[in-house]
Amino acid sequence: MILYQRCLHSSYYEKVESKVHCINEEIPFDLPEGWNFIRLKCAWELVSGRDLSPSDYNSDNTGIPYITGASNFENGHVSLVRFTAVPQVLTYKGDLLLTCKGTIGEIALNNFGEAHIARQIMAIRNIYNLNVEFLSLCIEHAMSEIKQAAKGLIPGISREDILNLIIPIPPEKHQKEIVRNVHDYLEKLNTISHTLN
Repeated sequence: MILYQRCLHSSYYEKVESKVHCINEEIPFDLPEGWNFIRLKCAWELVSGRDLSPSDYNSDNTGIPYITGASNFENGHVSLVRFTAVPQVLTYKGDLLLTCKGTIGEIALNNFGEAHIARQIMAIRNIYNLNVEFLSLCIEHAMSEIKQAAKGLIPGISREDILNLIIPIPPEKHQKEIVRNVHDYLEKLNTISHTLN
């Protein structure tokens, strides 16, 4: 895993193979001691989906789920309404799913198991056992910038947009604390919102 570290004179450097260069202009903020930046491609695998022809999927629960796009996403959860007996590109339990065409930036955790993903979906697979909920928070934070990078008549996010994201990585216990604190904060906001309504 490649880490982007701050040196004594407060600059950040990236090492790719034997080349080292300063990446200060890409760094969004300074980090506390013990944290590092990494590019998403160094710690997660990105799987791009593929569309199936209508004859290859069904709505009668035959095969495994087929996730087609943002219409399957609701409040961080995925609804499973289509199925296929001929899957080609799979997401697995634990993957982070991200909509990348049309309605972009919807995020959900795969907590259900194998499914085929269409080209409107990317699966981000954790290959270093980092906290996937922490990654989700980082991507949500970066989403406004990612959406500005979306191109074309039908907005879309390229693989490079995601793979080159620079993510702050704290020690593992801090990742869990941050996730817990954000969830607690959002719960309190929800409670306040319900009380006001």
